[in-house]
Amino acid sequence: MTEMTPRRRLRCAIYTRKSSEEGLDMEFNSLDAQRESCEAYVASQRAEGWVGMRERYDDGGFSGGTLDRPGLKTLIEDIEAGLVDVIVVYKIDRLSRSLMDFAKLVEVFDRHGVTFVSVTQAFNTTTSMGRLTLNILLSFAQFEREVTGERIRDKFAASRAKGMWMGGFVPMGYDVVDRKLVINEAEAATVRHMFQRFVELGSATTLTRELVANRTLNKRGRPIDKGFLYKLFRNRVYIGEAVHKGTSYPGEHQAIITPELWDQVLSILQVSPRQRAANTRAQTPALLKGLIFTTTGIAMTPTATKKGGRHYRYYTSMDAIRNRAAEGTDGFVRLNAGMVETAVVQHIRSLLRTPEIVTRAVEGARRTDPTVNETEVVTALSDFDGLWESLFPAEQARIARLLIERVTVSSDGLAVDLRTEGLGSIIREMVTPKQELAA
Repeated sequence: MTEMTPRRRLRCAIYTRKSSEEGLDMEFNSLDAQRESCEAYVASQRAEGWVGMRERYDDGGFSGGTLDRPGLKTLIEDIEAGLVDVIVVYKIDRLSRSLMDFAKLVEVFDRHGVTFVSVTQAFNTTTSMGRLTLNILLSFAQFEREVTGERIRDKFAASRAKGMWMGGFVPMGYDVVDRKLVINEAEAATVRHMFQRFVELGSATTLTRELVANRTLNKRGRPIDKGFLYKLFRNRVYIGEAVHKGTSYPGEHQAIITPELWDQVLSILQVSPRQRAANTRAQTPALLKGLIFTTTGIAMTPTATKKGGRHYRYYTSMDAIRNRAAEGTDGFVRLNAGMVETAVVQHIRSLLRTPEIVTRAVEGARRTDPTVNETEVVTALSDFDGLWESLFPAEQARIARLLIERVTVSSDGLAVDLRTEGLGSIIREMVTPKQELAA
């Protein structure tokens, strides 16, 4: 009597995949249906030694066009660990829709002696006929995927050409209602202001400082920066157009900006940022113009030179400009404007913390507003650093004229005389908005 040799036990891993997440939260979904079919097939092969593994290798909401899937990665790890003999899927495109990616998987399967089986497309990858069938089916699967992608791209392009809103981040000034852009009046007013002020100022840097000082926020509730402004000024959606791959089409939505204002902004943007910065500096009054003198009372006036494409600012003694001898001026003929302005601002910050200046500030503020108390003045003076940094140059120059009586330069350094009435004006400007906000 011949003794029967027991069949080898084959461990079967069932892999399932669904491209979209729709329906995954249902009690019984597409992944469950795939698993049931695969389990039934494994059960039918029990006589061949097939046994289903308990581990689940499921990828819900993942495309077959990539191998970057958690369930598939776990399956490959178990294959490399020698825990799997047969892979069972409902259809071969559940594993991959890319012929190149599938070729990589087949190499892994062969390297570890793993067989691949499709329930609805019965073939075995260990045979030459199975490989031929596999390549043919995968070629059609990839062809179908590429054709579907082309149809989607063509539909998107056609919709854009009709001016339809096709999703994405909603630009400031608009809301989306029934898949259409609708003007948000409050935001639209801010957008118009940005365009108009840019035309007036000609500088994104200056405009950014002004917007930050006014606590203007973008649609995401964040402070405005230059990058945001440049994107805003180049977004043709604001003149009622839809853009697809560099081509503009009339949009279904209403414009926020007039074509005339758009053209003005565009003409400014066409000037190089360096040239616009130079123009802005030329138009911005020097911080200490009319305020800075030598110890002998000679005024120092703003001057500038250009070397190698760079601009250098100075405060120059009028004696030097008029070619007069500079005797008695402590040798000060020309000072670097940036250095002296920084030193003066730092000196002012230090003075504003002294008890004497605080007392003078309280007295000055109370002359025009008796309700101002000392605590408010101290708080306002402590906030001066933040206020100064948020101001654009023209506003800093205005504040300097309110605060500074005279700046005297000598070999010993700087002497800054503050205006008492100017202190009062600054305090009122800083305290009043807070009182109005509290009210």
